[in-house]
Amino acid sequence: MKILQLNFEKGWRGGERQTLYCMRAFRNAGHQVEVLCREGGPLAERVRQEGFVAHPVRNVPAQLAFLARAGSGYDIIHAQTANTITWAVLTKWLHRRPVAFSRRTSFVVKPNEEWKTGYKWRHTDLFVAISDMAASEPRRLGLDPVIIRSAVEPHRINQENVAALVREFGLEGKKVMATSAALIRDKDPVTLVRAVAELAKTRRDFVFLHFGAGGDREQQARDEARALGVEDVYRFAGFRKGVEDFYCILDVFVMSSEEEALGSSVLDAFLQRVPVVSTDAGGLKESLADGRGVLCAVADFHAMAQGMARCLDDAAFRQEITERAYQYVRDEHDVQKMGNRYLAQFERLLAAR
Repeated sequence: MKILQLNFEKGWRGGERQTLYCMRAFRNAGHQVEVLCREGGPLAERVRQEGFVAHPVRNVPAQLAFLARAGSGYDIIHAQTANTITWAVLTKWLHRRPVAFSRRTSFVVKPNEEWKTGYKWRHTDLFVAISDMAASEPRRLGLDPVIIRSAVEPHRINQENVAALVREFGLEGKKVMATSAALIRDKDPVTLVRAVAELAKTRRDFVFLHFGAGGDREQQARDEARALGVEDVYRFAGFRKGVEDFYCILDVFVMSSEEEALGSSVLDAFLQRVPVVSTDAGGLKESLADGRGVLCAVADFHAMAQGMARCLDDAAFRQEITERAYQYVRDEHDVQKMGNRYLAQFERLLAAR
């Protein structure tokens, strides 16, 4: 098959990593795969480094033009984002190719947008959701999504990167906890600051690192850390390349999201046997089910603080949950297995034409 991936995001987050994983898996299975992406963006750079063909364009009209002109040359057009599925569907009358869409969010569709969103979703030939939570809105609107969970792969750790971080934040001799999440409303960083402050009332033998780009809750989170007197233990580390390197020194990984379709950074923690404390938002509840971590109600910073304390102090509990989580992620979130699940669906689409 000749497969075109669509991803026009500006930055590099979980969806872009999953796009690259799909491309690797499809190529490893013997298929030709290319990507239509944003000119000058990190995805274009990464795929080219790995020998893939990228078609970088500057704007939406250029995306539409490419799909109208060249889309018919592909067997499958696979949109990885909510924006790109719009353009794939709008140009379908020209390229006439099967369109697949991977929904990676769990946002509720606004009532005044149901007609528009429903239209493009119903004109998708294959609708994939990465979790049951991501599938809930499509199901409400009458669709039957296929669940194909996101993947994670073993990470080769750059020890120099780790050593530099240890020096920068003075981590030697400290317990280290962290999150990896943008400072935006959906990730609820303010609750996370409060949870760390609650823990800091009883101990100060740790540093909490918040990896992630700024956003609409950054100032509020910084103000809260200052007001609660935890600026010395709650450190805003910003966006970092190779953040997966740092999991190897973590004692606990924490997520405080209000909404989360899956939470792929949790899978990285599972793979590196780091215990996870998380809210039960969306797909996080699925990932941490069956004793694979500590689940807390959304916004319950007291429970999060208690969960962090237990993971730090109870070695037997830590061993138990990390082993369960590791086996789960190896079985359910392997990159090639994920790719093969997509390919089986693509082949079904083509056979039905």
